[in-house]
Amino acid sequence: MTATVITAETLIHRYADDIAYVAKQPPATDLAALISQLDTAAPRYEAAGINGHEDLETASSYLDEALRATGTDREFFPRRAHDLLRPLVSDVTQEYRTDVGD
Repeated sequence: MTATVITAETLIHRYADDIAYVAKQPPATDLAALISQLDTAAPRYEAAGINGHEDLETASSYLDEALRATGTDREFFPRRAHDLLRPLVSDVTQEYRTDVGD
């Protein structure tokens, strides 16, 4: 079995819409914008009393590292971010939508 390679494009495709909703911005189209939106969204989740914002902050840090990474680290950091975002983003965004009345 071959492991799926997680790229910046994969992360943007999977998470940009949800994160952009909370950041109140158009969906990110590049990694730098996704990082910025994660940094904006995390405190909004926290203010709404939603657990998991710390993992979003950590994922943002991993993606920031990915911007500067070379070699195998270019694959390592997006994978680590994905491992944090995958079980979290959809659920916390749905909870946020419910809390703010959408």
